[in-house]
Amino acid sequence: MSAVSSMIDSHPQGGGVDKQLLAECIEACFSCAQTCTACADACLSEDSVADLRDCIRTDLDCADICAATGTVLTRLTGSNTATVRALLEACRTACAACAADCEEHADHHEHCRICAEACRRCEKACAALLESL
Repeated sequence: MSAVSSMIDSHPQGGGVDKQLLAECIEACFSCAQTCTACADACLSEDSVADLRDCIRTDLDCADICAATGTVLTRLTGSNTATVRALLEACRTACAACAADCEEHADHHEHCRICAEACRRCEKACAALLESL
């Protein structure tokens, strides 16, 4: 059991959502935020950095949105369902855009391939949690 799942299970109020989907989404959000940040940094180290400018911006936008989404989802009490839904939609949208950008570079840059995969996982986790709300 992950630390995220353990914390959700130990919370006195429980959150009123599917705990497994919630834990998977939180973990996917934070993993994606880290991966996107690392991808942006790797892009900045490439010789073709000018060609990666849009990808870097998309990486950084996605990282920030994923981190914010993961943080808000971690709070189980007093959640405003409309806000949570909006965040999940924004995160899903940002992940789809970032994955698409990184997939364009995946044949030449391994970090972009890895990032695209993390973004697709997070996009799916956000969609699954959104459907369960």
